[in-house]
Amino acid sequence: MARTPMTSQSNAKVDVSDCPSPHSLGNRIKRAVWGLVWAVAFRPTPKVMHGWRRWLLRCFGATIAPNAHVHPSVQIFLPDHLTMEAHSCLAPHVDCYCVAPVKLGPHATVSQYSYLCTASHDYEHPKMPLTTASITIGEGAWVCANVFVGPGVTIEEGAVVGACSCVTRDVPAWMVVAGNPAKVIKPRRMEQDSA
Repeated sequence: MARTPMTSQSNAKVDVSDCPSPHSLGNRIKRAVWGLVWAVAFRPTPKVMHGWRRWLLRCFGATIAPNAHVHPSVQIFLPDHLTMEAHSCLAPHVDCYCVAPVKLGPHATVSQYSYLCTASHDYEHPKMPLTTASITIGEGAWVCANVFVGPGVTIEEGAVVGACSCVTRDVPAWMVVAGNPAKVIKPRRMEQDSA
C-alpha cells in the first residue's frame, strides 16, 4: 500500500492510543514464563555456571554451542531468536533485545553493557508500528563495551566496534570502527601467534 505524504506538517498527528501488541498471545506467554525463569533460575546463578544457563536457553528455543558463554546478568528478550556459535560470548549486562534473530558467529564477543536492538518503530506512520530486522555478528568480531547495535546490522568477520559506539550500518570485515555514528578508523591487523 502506497503512502500519502503529508503536505503540511501542521496536519500531521501521531496517534498511538490504540496500538495492540504485534506479538501473538503465545509469544507473550512464552516471554512471561521466560522472564520468571530468568529471574529465579538464570540471573542469580554464579558466573561459572555457563552450562546451566546454556541449558535453560535451549529449553526456551535458543541455539547455543556447548562452549558459548552467557553471563548471568545478560537480558534476552526471546531465547528462540538467539543463536550463539562456538566460543561466542555475551558479557555481563548485555541487553539482547532479540525481537528478530540475533546470531553470534564462532569466537564473537559482545562486551559488557552493550545493547543489541533488533526492533524499532516506523516513525513516518501515524501509529508508529513495530519494525524488526536481525543482527549478525561475524566470526571473531568484537563489540566493545557499551555499544549500541541497531536493527538489520551485520558486523562482519574479524571486525571491531570501539567502546561507546553507535552502529546503524554494516561493518566491513577486519575493520575497526568507532564513534556515533560508527565510522571506519583503520584495518584490524592480527599478529602471528608465535606459540
